[in-house]
Amino acid sequence: MPDVTEPLFTGGNATIYVTDMDRSVQFYTETLGLHLAFRGGDSWAQIDAGRGLTLGLHVAPHGAARPGTNGSITVGFEVAQPIDDVAEELGRRGVAVRRPPSEGAAKLAFFSDPDGNSLYAAEVPKGPPAG
Repeated sequence: MPDVTEPLFTGGNATIYVTDMDRSVQFYTETLGLHLAFRGGDSWAQIDAGRGLTLGLHVAPHGAARPGTNGSITVGFEVAQPIDDVAEELGRRGVAVRRPPSEGAAKLAFFSDPDGNSLYAAEVPKGPPAG
């Protein structure tokens, strides 16, 4: 058995295939307000989404999954404000929120990037479960 006391990984990213790097970087930074951490020309960009989440934007290579294919990727963002406020602000920024925020323990609002990739905002309860 190999020694597993030393971690093999220190982080990573959720890679999202896109069709237009400029448009995608603009959406994730200007529309969603996230930080561009790195850009490698028109083929790769890293978006710092906060709290350890990095999004890797990559122009889809020939033969790869088609960008915007529903179910091929879903990225969730933990909200910094109440979910209703975030959904309203996304609407003001021109983003169509497809479902109203949910009323369960975790409140969710679903939307898409310019290529149709599924994204969601989540407000999760803080502290121990009620009951």
